[in-house]
Amino acid sequence: MNHSFIDEHSHIDSALHRLDPRIKIVSFVALLFFIIFCRPDSLLSFALYSLLILLLIGISKIPVYYILKRCLIVVPFILMTSLFLLFGNQGATITLFHIGNFQINVAAAGWTMFLSVMIKGLLSVLCLTLLTASTPFPQLLAALENMKFPKLIIMILSFMYRYIFLIEDEAMKMWRAMKSRSAGGSCWLHLKAIANMIGILFIRSYERGETVYLAMCSRGFDGTLKRTYHFDLRKHDLAFLFNIFIVLISITILDNFLGR
Repeated sequence: MNHSFIDEHSHIDSALHRLDPRIKIVSFVALLFFIIFCRPDSLLSFALYSLLILLLIGISKIPVYYILKRCLIVVPFILMTSLFLLFGNQGATITLFHIGNFQINVAAAGWTMFLSVMIKGLLSVLCLTLLTASTPFPQLLAALENMKFPKLIIMILSFMYRYIFLIEDEAMKMWRAMKSRSAGGSCWLHLKAIANMIGILFIRSYERGETVYLAMCSRGFDGTLKRTYHFDLRKHDLAFLFNIFIVLISITILDNFLGR
């Protein structure tokens, strides 16, 4: 079975990949913080944040199509979340569509909030995609543990990353078996088969989880994961973190002077 790993480009030799994972986590979380708390009508800040992310993508040498492909998966969910903002505000309205006698009017404030949520969502997904794509996932978990992140969440993420491919293999085998046994037939029969397949997959995943847990306990698992990664901060790591904060603060100051 072929799988698409979230960190399949994490072994590229680039300036971003060579950074300490802890520095990357702090830098990207800071970037997310500044993006999320940016003013909804601050187009200048959004443009500068986009340029900063594009610069980081260029430094990372990760293929742009890979980043965009990952982001497009999340776009429908962001769209469904922000679509209701168009009709939830009172005040002045603008015409969104006008065809003959048919037109759709939305609140001007709602349109601004809709664009803001869409842009913030896309930029946030770009940040997280770049972070996970430029850092091996085990190193990312080790860095979170070193930064005193809750161990239970780290353990859940570790097991998810390790065994999600087994579940995907199981789902692909069941899908092929269903396709080979359901030539033709109505759409309703296909939907019913898919629903049954999801239920069986859940049961098999639960049983496999119990089996793996018992096997780990029999081998002395005490609830802690052994890490072999040791991190050392270097001068270029601190320089990158310092420059990121300088750029973010500069964008905020520039927006306050020119964006209003």
